[in-house]
Amino acid sequence: MVFDPTEYKLLSFDIYGTLIDWESGIFEALLPLLSKLPQNDPHHPDQNTPAASRSFILTEYTNFELAIQTEHPTLAYSKVLATAYERIAAKLQVPFNTAEAEAFGATIGTWPAFPDTVAAMQELGRHYKLVVLSNVDNASFSRTLAGPLRGVKFDRIYTAEDIGSYKPDLRNFQYMVEHAEKDFGVKKDEILKVAQSIQHDHRPAKKFGLRPSVWIKRSEDDASMGGKYEEFKDEIQLAATFPTLGELAAEVKKAFGEAK
Repeated sequence: MVFDPTEYKLLSFDIYGTLIDWESGIFEALLPLLSKLPQNDPHHPDQNTPAASRSFILTEYTNFELAIQTEHPTLAYSKVLATAYERIAAKLQVPFNTAEAEAFGATIGTWPAFPDTVAAMQELGRHYKLVVLSNVDNASFSRTLAGPLRGVKFDRIYTAEDIGSYKPDLRNFQYMVEHAEKDFGVKKDEILKVAQSIQHDHRPAKKFGLRPSVWIKRSEDDASMGGKYEEFKDEIQLAATFPTLGELAAEVKKAFGEAK
């Protein structure tokens, strides 16, 4: 398959994992919880490498997040985070209070952008309409947009709060496609899905019938969140893979330059 960036009019982004380093943000915010374990506990940070601790706690978080979003599809993402914190603490049998859980839920706007994000999005915005399709609530995304994504302009923002369900629910993709046509006159086959998460984005994108998507392969195969390629490779269809968003932007710039 030959990837031709000039065939598309609109890019649909998942923000967290693609533009924002959600793994680092979540890990740093959950590390104090692991530190509450008895020092001789096998999951205490002192008993593991940072990589092992990161993999363990992010896997726990991912499993709880998916379950909570399935159980409560209209729950604001900040509340999903807080509930996941409570469930992880209960499983680890460490003390916690509601204030700690809510503080974790409020960390979204502090999760850092990847170094290439802002410049890459500014370049992509020269060639396409840019829309967000994200499992987030509006208030949390506003904090991200005002903080680590300052300088990035989106043409539309479609959130789980607006839609009433969380990806990988296909209703989210239906909402995005319907609004892309209504808002911009862009047809389904003119949309390119760009994301890191195999499970939340690439798998349902294929199931919904979008054109093959672009995988931003952050962390190579060491990513702890978003699903593993080997697990879902028969259920996805990729137009291209880039290690960073900056490399996609460079490819787009080159393609449009050659097309003129």
